[in-house]
Amino acid sequence: MSSFLGVDKSITGRRWIGPSPDIGRQAEALQQQSDLPAPLCTVLARRGVAPADAAGFLDPTLRDLLPDPRKLKDMDAAADRVLQALDQNERVAIFADYDVDGATSATLLIDWFRFFGREVTLYIPDRIDEGYGPNVPAMEGLAKDHSLIICVDCGTLSYEPIAAARAAGADVLVLDHHLGAEPLPDANAVVNPNRQDEADAPGYLCAAGVVFLLLVELGRRLRDAGRPGPDLISMLDLVALGTVADVAPLTDANRAFVRQGLKIMARRARPGMVALADVAGLNEAPRAYHLGYLMGPRVNAGGRIGKADLGARLLSTTDMNEARAIADKLNDLNAERREIEARVQDAAMVQAEERGLDAPLVWAAAEGWHPGVVGIVASRLKEATNRPAIVIGFDGDEGKGSGRSVAGIDLGAAIQRLAADGFIAKGGGHKMAAGLSLTRDQLHPAMERLSALLAKQGASDLGAADLKIDGVLMPSGATVDMIELLEKAGPFGASAPAPRFAFPDVSILFAKRVGQSHLKISFGDGLGTRLDAIAFGAFDGPLGPLLEQHGGQRFHLAGRLELNQWQGRTSPQLRLEDAAKA
Repeated sequence: MSSFLGVDKSITGRRWIGPSPDIGRQAEALQQQSDLPAPLCTVLARRGVAPADAAGFLDPTLRDLLPDPRKLKDMDAAADRVLQALDQNERVAIFADYDVDGATSATLLIDWFRFFGREVTLYIPDRIDEGYGPNVPAMEGLAKDHSLIICVDCGTLSYEPIAAARAAGADVLVLDHHLGAEPLPDANAVVNPNRQDEADAPGYLCAAGVVFLLLVELGRRLRDAGRPGPDLISMLDLVALGTVADVAPLTDANRAFVRQGLKIMARRARPGMVALADVAGLNEAPRAYHLGYLMGPRVNAGGRIGKADLGARLLSTTDMNEARAIADKLNDLNAERREIEARVQDAAMVQAEERGLDAPLVWAAAEGWHPGVVGIVASRLKEATNRPAIVIGFDGDEGKGSGRSVAGIDLGAAIQRLAADGFIAKGGGHKMAAGLSLTRDQLHPAMERLSALLAKQGASDLGAADLKIDGVLMPSGATVDMIELLEKAGPFGASAPAPRFAFPDVSILFAKRVGQSHLKISFGDGLGTRLDAIAFGAFDGPLGPLLEQHGGQRFHLAGRLELNQWQGRTSPQLRLEDAAKA
């Protein structure tokens, strides 16, 4: 495949790849049949949208995209048991994971029961003391005082803890999305689209999406019985946050969840969301980017380095004063988390470079690395190397690690294979992210075996990440109207990258360093139109110094368009990612 604009090696060392001839032909057909602008047609063609489906894709609705909850195995049993608990005024406990998906999933159920005047018990395990998922002491303790325990975003592989709860007299429901195994635990119901025995299930859902499907089924049953139920649409802000923060693919129903959820969030009706947006400095209508990079990390901060239930307490509170206090605490913890993360990342990168960054697996491990940041650091290694990455922190002989993968490599299945073969104490996850526990003696054999498993999936053949370009734009074409139209093809995120355009042969008209490592520029094509651009972290690599000292050189620039809100004015801006000499 030939490079786009002849860029075989950009300033950041990447090859630029444009749309394939097939995508070009599909985009042309779309434009001829729909009268939509060419840049948007290219984006739609890349997403596989046929001309007849373009209108529906640009305006996704839950009615058209929502999976039928009843097609999921055990959904009927789960709905029966929840309604029984409601009608008999049983004591219900929710056991949730300590991340954003767990917090949003728990809050969905808390809100649903509150509509009927019922309060439930929330239990979130401590990341360090208890680790991920249900454990025997916690489940036995909950079973003493609760007749029903609902595990959300966890539980699919929790055989002993669920058996202990059942033996102590409690029923257990599992609402999860992590990769399942055979057999399933002895729960009353395991609703999980990624069970081994599911076929054609919506495996793209995060746990919050699975919980929402249960609430949809409960709502249907309540309506059939002539009983009122809560407004589920108003809960989609939670589903949107969980979906984006858990890096679930923004396809199919997830698109509608996030699109509608962002609208709900913009109404500023949920105290926890309002406080979270305010403390994050969000002063515009929320976008998927804000959920993933501003709000999600703050909700996660409690589970990473603070009190595990802070995120769920924030999202579920109805008291604005309490929400602001928790949001402030989470903001402080997030700042502390960033400092810890930076130290671990520097050390992990040194280790990874010593082992070589071209192996099927990039990994690092050391004593004392905080288990709350190893997943983030793994993500940074993955982004820097375009390789699956594992980062492990040891406390004595026990190591807890987290991994992140790249497109086309199923890390969760490989980790689960390690556990089944006895190379690690336990582990699991999904395609793009996984966790594991192991001993020091297991470390090197496990990493060697995991590397071999990933090599079989093609991880050895991955090169430096090419920069995929959707097309060419001139500065005059980057208008507010065009950007708003492109946004209708979103939301953008996992499995649905935001469109990236190249601006060829332009001149740098203004360049200024902003903060420690960012670059602000303006550029034009000599025809009178100029466009502003921001390149975050540009001075952490070669991009910032070269563009700042451009010396009149002309460049091809590439990045993603966005709307910049400043002092009541909306203007187009390029989020600059790369450049090449013209």
